[in-house]
Amino acid sequence: MERRKFIKLGTAASAATLMPFEVSAILESAGLKNCDFTNRKLILINLNGGNDGLNTVVPLNQYDLYSDLRPVIRVPETGTNKYITLDSSLPDNQQVGLHPSLKAFKNLYDAGELRIVQSVGYPSQNKSHFASRDIYNTGNDGNGFQNGRSSGWIGRFMENMYSSELSNGYPFAVQLGSVKNSLGFHGEYEHGMSLNITKQDTSGFYSIINGLAGEPPLNIPDATDYGIEMDYIVQTDKLSNIYAKSVSGSFNNGNNSVTYSNNDIANQLKTVARLIRGGLESKIYMVRLDGFDTHASQLQSGNGDILGKHNSLLSRLSEAVGVFMQDVNNLSTGEDVVAVTYSEFGRKAAENGSKGTDHGEAAPMFVIGSSVKGGVSGTNPDLTEPTKKNNWQLKTVQHDYRAVFGTLMKDYLGAEDSTVDAAFFNQTKNESFMDSSIPDLIKESHRIDDTCRLSTGLDEFPEEESNWFAAPNPFIDVVELRSDDHVKKALIQIYNLSGQLVKAQNISPNNGVIRLNLNSFTPGTYIAKIKEDGKPTERITLIKR
Repeated sequence: MERRKFIKLGTAASAATLMPFEVSAILESAGLKNCDFTNRKLILINLNGGNDGLNTVVPLNQYDLYSDLRPVIRVPETGTNKYITLDSSLPDNQQVGLHPSLKAFKNLYDAGELRIVQSVGYPSQNKSHFASRDIYNTGNDGNGFQNGRSSGWIGRFMENMYSSELSNGYPFAVQLGSVKNSLGFHGEYEHGMSLNITKQDTSGFYSIINGLAGEPPLNIPDATDYGIEMDYIVQTDKLSNIYAKSVSGSFNNGNNSVTYSNNDIANQLKTVARLIRGGLESKIYMVRLDGFDTHASQLQSGNGDILGKHNSLLSRLSEAVGVFMQDVNNLSTGEDVVAVTYSEFGRKAAENGSKGTDHGEAAPMFVIGSSVKGGVSGTNPDLTEPTKKNNWQLKTVQHDYRAVFGTLMKDYLGAEDSTVDAAFFNQTKNESFMDSSIPDLIKESHRIDDTCRLSTGLDEFPEEESNWFAAPNPFIDVVELRSDDHVKKALIQIYNLSGQLVKAQNISPNNGVIRLNLNSFTPGTYIAKIKEDGKPTERITLIKR
């Protein structure tokens, strides 16, 4: 598939010299609300191994049943290590207790910046680590997941959503905490859109990468398996060097405003915050915390002492996420960051004989950020469902994981329904994932307005009769707009030929000249609308070579 045939989606690109709130004000004055979403980032926090959802989010309305299922490893309701009551104002079937190690999560909830999504899974649950990870990465439903083994939902989303930015010189996604690049980042047609940083030495990453490669091979044969694979390797190598330079530069330009603990997940999130502060334009980040396959020694004793493996993992997670959100909020980037935790599956409702839990199915997710509407989506799982007959499984899925990610893609990152659906495979239901989107996941004030996703209709633009002219036109990077009138201030809006807004900026002309640097635009034809105070909107065509 050619790039031009990808699903066309516009992003309202803000002027580099303006703060987000200034751009929002400009767009709102032009009748375009919530359209500035260019700088938004999605942080995926992978709890690798299958997190125990019942000890993470305790169903208080069924605590007796919960205790019967877990007489040894239950989170106690009294004592030093008792659960944290989340919100006493919630309905009875949403009354939950957080694991006592999740103090920072409780603080985020109280600030209205955390939402729990209950019973997340997929239609045909697979309790194999490898298969379930592949399903979560490929965007499949467990029924014939081989259809998605060659590409991932993140990759398909990026190549569709950001097709006009593929040559901009930065990775769309950055992964930390794993030696292997996630299958989720592989596009269907575009490859090498992401960069994997195994450690946090990003300042020296570029120099290391740059020193490895020699001259690329010449005369690669076309239309052969060898030629295709070699071309892929060469192109990936080129992109790695370009991306590494971009990442290294952003890391060196950035900083952190708070102190992080020295552990795996904290160091990863520390690096992410610094890259964002340094101006890296990557859209999606993935970090990972290993160790959640807690078959044994989930806790140290059966005497109400929950200080064990699971406690240690959740403590690191909670502290790191809490500090990270403080960091990005301090850096005035908090509204541009949403984090979501996920795990390949949950654990059985009943404990095993080794003070642990075995592979289960559905589990809760946490969605976190100042743009998130705090609360609980869904109700507590029904603890009468797991029995010896069904191997103690919580089988009811209230929320498909693709609906959770899809809601964030649409409401927070600005994707259309068609782009969300194109990112996922769906063998079970012939319907849009947005038919089951998660209400109230993003605050109304931060949710992308539908008008930002729809074509504005170029046929509705004024005829091209203007007192303005462009030179040079066609242009390469920079174009100047000139007017014979004595214009003091003008609103410039630039649209692509799909009618989508790609730039908006308030400018004060210098002696009637507006100088626009459009080096990030891909070659093609654009329509500029110029609105002067008290005058009709004018139109001019711009052609970038």
